[in-house]
Amino acid sequence: MPERNYKKEYRDFHGKPKQIKLRGKRNQARAVLGLLAGDPREVDHKNPLSKGGSNKRNNLRAVSRSTNRKKAARA
Repeated sequence: MPERNYKKEYRDFHGKPKQIKLRGKRNQARAVLGLLAGDPREVDHKNPLSKGGSNKRNNLRAVSRSTNRKKAARA
C-alpha cells in the first residue's frame, strides 16, 4: 500500500476555504458544549451542518466517536 501524502491531502481537500470554514464551525460546537481538548467525545449535530443545521445548544449533543461516525450526515 502506498504511503499517504498528507500535504497533498491537505492542499487538495482540508485546506480549501469551505473545509476551513466547516472546521471552524465544528470547533465552535465543541466550545458550546464545553468539550475540552483531549475529551474523547465528539459533537453530534442532530440536524447536520451540511443539511442546514446550526451550532445552537439544542441541536448539539456529546457522543462517543463510534456513535458519531456511524451516523454520518443522514438526518
